[in-house]
Amino acid sequence: DRHSRPREALRPAHRRRRPEAPRRHDGRRKCDVWHTFDPNDRADPLRDGFGSIELFEEYRLHPGAGVPSRRAHEAEIVTYVDEGALAFQDSVGRSGVIQAGEFQRLTAGRDLRPQARNASQTESARVFRLWLRPSATARTPGCEQQRFSAAQRRDGLFLVASPDAQSGALRLQQDASVYSALLHPGHHVVHELAPGRGAWLHIVQGEVTLGDIILTSGDAAGFMVERAVSLTATRETSLLLVSLSVLVPRLAEAVAAPTGTTLFGMLREALVDVLV
Repeated sequence: DRHSRPREALRPAHRRRRPEAPRRHDGRRKCDVWHTFDPNDRADPLRDGFGSIELFEEYRLHPGAGVPSRRAHEAEIVTYVDEGALAFQDSVGRSGVIQAGEFQRLTAGRDLRPQARNASQTESARVFRLWLRPSATARTPGCEQQRFSAAQRRDGLFLVASPDAQSGALRLQQDASVYSALLHPGHHVVHELAPGRGAWLHIVQGEVTLGDIILTSGDAAGFMVERAVSLTATRETSLLLVSLSVLVPRLAEAVAAPTGTTLFGMLREALVDVLV
């Protein structure tokens, strides 16, 4: 039973795992929400997110149900519809429908109030929403949407959002790149991480192994100073991976040329402990 699986399986101090069970579940009459990061839990070392990730939420919407509203603030919001369809509108008059397999990027300001609901009155919807903190540079409010086929995302990490919008990806103003993958059982994926960068991995559906660690639907893991994310699918798997800057500037040079105990001493000062 994954809900009772012991949490001590992951030991390196530079990697953090968020099992499915500890996600805060907010059950409502027509909407279930799972919060990967819970800002209201002051005992949680990941309450403020991970790097530039502020929030990561999964919504399961009954027919016609709305996404719970959130206080308007500056953020870049990446929405992925895994099942069903999501109707959206905002306070400046934009509206539309995000279908299954589509991604949307919304750069929101304090005066922009996005609203969304299940577009169907007969079918449920499953939606994932990633909130990125605003970049330090000037931000231009905007919205764009793109469909990426199952064939494009099959058995490899496919770029769906990035600052340079490479290969048709959505354009982000934050220094982060979002990947999606649909993996057959036995397929192995490696994502290299440059010095000073980390990653957040979320299993949408299925099961993967990270060394001797097993992650299943709803599980997630953060990578702080490793050189790569290396995983193997053991079932049909859908996942999202966010590559981002996670280290304070003074550590970047040390990570590029590690010096054993000196580096890890610095890391212990700068990073929260592993969740165990």
